[in-house]
Amino acid sequence: MQFETTIERPVEVTGVGLHSGVPVKLRMTPAPAGTGVVFRRPDLDYFTIPASYKHVARVSYATSLMRQGVLISTTEHLLSTLYSFGIDNVSLELDNLEVPIVDGSGKPFVDMLRTAGIRQLRRKRRFLRIRRPVTVEEGKKRISILPHDSFRLTCDIDFPAPIGKHSIEMEVTPENYARELSPARTFGFEKELDQLREMGLIRGASLANAVCFSSAGEVMNPEGLRFPDECCRHKALDLIGDLALIGRPLLGHVIAERAGHAMHTALVAKIMSDPSLYEIVTFDDLAARVAESLVLA
Repeated sequence: MQFETTIERPVEVTGVGLHSGVPVKLRMTPAPAGTGVVFRRPDLDYFTIPASYKHVARVSYATSLMRQGVLISTTEHLLSTLYSFGIDNVSLELDNLEVPIVDGSGKPFVDMLRTAGIRQLRRKRRFLRIRRPVTVEEGKKRISILPHDSFRLTCDIDFPAPIGKHSIEMEVTPENYARELSPARTFGFEKELDQLREMGLIRGASLANAVCFSSAGEVMNPEGLRFPDECCRHKALDLIGDLALIGRPLLGHVIAERAGHAMHTALVAKIMSDPSLYEIVTFDDLAARVAESLVLA
């Protein structure tokens, strides 16, 4: 897309927070060019928290943002959808501390965007294009980004049975995201439920908003899995949501091997800490380079 975008009309959804269990309403409203993606807390005098790597607070079982002590938790599914659909500017009003989990996937947010519509603005989009490879490693976990002229990702997972090893590679477009990633739900294991609840987590979790694997290795959800590799697809969905904290549309090939929220956000921080790793370009810049390469060929 050559120009920045926002949504056409307000939309909203209600639900509960996955970890907090609190009731919450999310309302998306249009925003002018140059605003970016901004969370607002109407319950706290509309306090604002930009969806930015600068405000990352916690990344254990979800990605949370904090500014001046005000928290927004479990942002990744919503940000993943907005980023994949190329929404540059939007106000996200939350009347509590956690984004509603809805059904545990990105699909409800895709449905919201389709209802809201997308409006093109007059300001040209500015892309962040990776110039040199960047890598973050921790034991057998690794995440890298390589130069590329589109937003592409490869996501590998390796869990004990029954999940196993899976890999997915795709160019991130609204159509690909809606079809291949957005329906994939968050997941967990029955044997870990008590421990997580003792930690104050998953208070709002149920089989209506998460896939759960029993101690015997069976899917406890009556409807089963939406994809044979649903867990891998959901990890890719999470990855995009964390990359959205860059704050600009990304041009690069991200390769994640057994990575999670902490490594995703560490990669973003590493990229943004060194301006020599990237350049900011417009659609016109990209088109000129393509034309030049064709002439040289």
